[in-house]
Amino acid sequence: MTELNLAIAIDQVPGGVQEVAKKCGVSKRAVYKWLSSGRLPRTDYSGETAYAEIIAKHAGCKFTGEQLLHATRIKAA
Repeated sequence: MTELNLAIAIDQVPGGVQEVAKKCGVSKRAVYKWLSSGRLPRTDYSGETAYAEIIAKHAGCKFTGEQLLHATRIKAA
């Protein structure tokens, strides 16, 4: 199985970036910034937003929001 990352997660949502932006209430540019960094915004890790949960829900429950957050955290060197 392929390791989960943000690009794979967004690709699992029918409609891709455009639909993720719509469901999360952000611009497509914001989603492209997430993809560029490979991470969700800081607010998702601090619990202020729930973009990971929204993406997981609309990806057909192939992973959980918590799994997505864990997969996209910066790993300590």
